[in-house]
Amino acid sequence: MWKIRIDEDQPLLGTLGESNSQLCTFTRQTTCETMAPSCPSQKNHNMLTALFDLLAISLYLIAGILLVRRLFNIPTTVGSELYIKWAVLSLAAGAATLHGALLYSTLWVSDGLNLGLNSAASLMAWAIVVLFLIIAVFKAVENLGVIILPTAALAVLLAWLWPGQHLLLPQVSAVLLSHLVVAFLAYSLLALALVQALVLWWQERRLHQQHSGRALRTMPPIQTMEKFLFGLIGTGFVLLTLTLISGTLFSEAIFGKPLIISHHIVLSLIGWGIFAILLFGHWRFGWRGRHAVRWTVGGFALLLLGYFGSKFVLEILLNR
Repeated sequence: MWKIRIDEDQPLLGTLGESNSQLCTFTRQTTCETMAPSCPSQKNHNMLTALFDLLAISLYLIAGILLVRRLFNIPTTVGSELYIKWAVLSLAAGAATLHGALLYSTLWVSDGLNLGLNSAASLMAWAIVVLFLIIAVFKAVENLGVIILPTAALAVLLAWLWPGQHLLLPQVSAVLLSHLVVAFLAYSLLALALVQALVLWWQERRLHQQHSGRALRTMPPIQTMEKFLFGLIGTGFVLLTLTLISGTLFSEAIFGKPLIISHHIVLSLIGWGIFAILLFGHWRFGWRGRHAVRWTVGGFALLLLGYFGSKFVLEILLNR
């Protein structure tokens, strides 16, 4: 049986919340004092977090469903088409705002920076959505949201159900934050390139099969899609290069320990090499189409395996 004890003078171990200088603690009627699962302020916080999670997931899914309906049911007027586009972007922006608030409360913990597996995946999904929204304002790329928005909803769900915790460093420096921002921007841009490559592959395949459905008529020409794809790859490659250089040369200043050659670094370097070859092949030999799609998928798969694969092994399999 649990009972509540309010002590206005002396804070006790296991304090979870504070209101009007009263500290809420729980003790058990046994010889051992154990902290109870929650106190009222913690319950309110959990309920608010759950509400934000549900709203963010719902808005992401609603925006994705609207995009699917738009792909297969073309509006009859330009005005209605623009209305649907901005409705989708508004819903996605609302979801991203809630998503960002959730990340702020879960990433920054009292003991340091929490970059557990699902928290990191949720952060990357949020960065991808934000970049997608910014680009969609200026370019007709909102159809990429058919893949991006449901994926972001899944990332929010996983971070909610299995939050986990992995403290990167007790004290977060400006150098570390700069490194992380550049790294996540690089991964997010290359993830957008992956989605663009998959959409481009599907578009080319449908055209070769002479299927001119409604979905195809809502997409830009293939030349425009390819130009956008290599713009994403080029920008992401530059940021990935900066990430690898900073992580290699300033490892001790960023992470507090010398550089250790691990499978994460090896896979990242191989992924970087694949994108370098793709960009050179596009510039020198005019690689495009299926070549671009295959190299993009291969390069990003290695980057994803290098970062999230290593985190999965350490946190899930080895429980470290």
